[in-house]
Amino acid sequence: MEAVRSQRKSSVSNGVVTTLPLYRSAPLLEVRLEDFELYAIDRLRVLKGISDGLSRGKKPDEMEKLVLDLWKTNMRHQHSSEVVNKDIISHFVLRLVYCRTEELRRWFLSMETTLFRYRFRDEAPEVQRALMAEFDLPYKAVSNAEYESVKDKLNQVARAIGQSTTTDAIFYKVPFEEVPELVAGRRVFIQKGNAYIAMNQVVSLVITQFRSHLSKALVLTNRKWTSMIREQEKDRLAPIIEALSTSYLGPDYSQPREHAEISLKDIDQIAKSSFPLCMRHLFEKLREDHHLKHGGRMQLGLFLKGVGLKLDDALAFWRAEFSRKVGAERFDKEYAYGIRHNYGKEGKRTDYTPYSCQKIISSAPGVGDHHGCPYRHFSEENLRAALTRMGVGNRPLEDVIDKVRNRHYQLACTLTFEAVHGSSCDAGVNHPNQYYNDSQRILESQNSSSNPKGTAAASM
Repeated sequence: MEAVRSQRKSSVSNGVVTTLPLYRSAPLLEVRLEDFELYAIDRLRVLKGISDGLSRGKKPDEMEKLVLDLWKTNMRHQHSSEVVNKDIISHFVLRLVYCRTEELRRWFLSMETTLFRYRFRDEAPEVQRALMAEFDLPYKAVSNAEYESVKDKLNQVARAIGQSTTTDAIFYKVPFEEVPELVAGRRVFIQKGNAYIAMNQVVSLVITQFRSHLSKALVLTNRKWTSMIREQEKDRLAPIIEALSTSYLGPDYSQPREHAEISLKDIDQIAKSSFPLCMRHLFEKLREDHHLKHGGRMQLGLFLKGVGLKLDDALAFWRAEFSRKVGAERFDKEYAYGIRHNYGKEGKRTDYTPYSCQKIISSAPGVGDHHGCPYRHFSEENLRAALTRMGVGNRPLEDVIDKVRNRHYQLACTLTFEAVHGSSCDAGVNHPNQYYNDSQRILESQNSSSNPKGTAAASM
């Protein structure tokens, strides 16, 4: 990457060098447009992996391994000297992407704070102290005399939280309100309004500062974006920025899996057994109303293409339904073109890709629309009824509803998959066509087990 080198590639204090940036200000770097997007996507894979781990309730030690593995896998660079630049550039690109709404800011702030937490914890003690110095925190280590006066209390707290203390342990005394997570977890000794923080707990103090700075920076970035940057970059960067927050980072489902094909005679049974709720709802509404608005036709039509419905069968399928409401002649004039277009047979001849979960969740269906994500857009009453019809039992149903209340819509879909199929889905559901493919594999496996001679699965 050709770039103007920033004056500071790493934090330096008392001769200690660290490659963990604090992201105080954007670097003076010239970035190629393709790197601008690719670096952001790599970092986004890390943040989305963190989000999935948190929503699945992984324990701190599990999260630490996950975060470090994600970072090592996705944030490499063929030139080791560029790793820090990639880190900094990707952060500031995503800061632009996620500054634009309160919901986006909240997600980005949480994920970046979690990422920084585990990267900080992975640093050596001398590096951690160097980073503390860069935050310019006005705290000094507790003196030996003061340590002796509270040593017994500190040991009691350490034992209570399963940690050991040593005579050469370093403690800092800080106002208790600056380490709220330690206070809330009763993991710190407090005396006269001050908390005594062990060196291995300093991350809580640093994280409070990091989060505060980033929160303010996101608000300021949003002001710059809306007042100046968006208009200046409307033809170059703005389209990339606006697309990144809904980017799908998984496999391409524009083509069905090998040898997969569904026939019209089997489609109702397959919809019942293997469609995710979003597609099952659209399918049922199409059968019921014999019509879907444009958003619904696109969402369901591209999904059906991705699972193996051939163009001729797709035209027959949609014509059979729509002709019952608008007539066959009007269907051929107004709707058939759109179906052929989705299959790359009209217009630009583009082979359009089925919608990902992220795209579906971010859609905004209006009155009379049936597309979008049911976990986000259904009322709780309607969602409960729909899940019950899918065969989700009472206990898993409550787990799904709990995830929905906490806005973990893809995890709610994952739990639905597991409840319906009686099988785990460790990778999580990220795409409706992934849900379908995984469902079909399970059903095919069950068919093979129950019939050793083998019978063709309904989708084949």
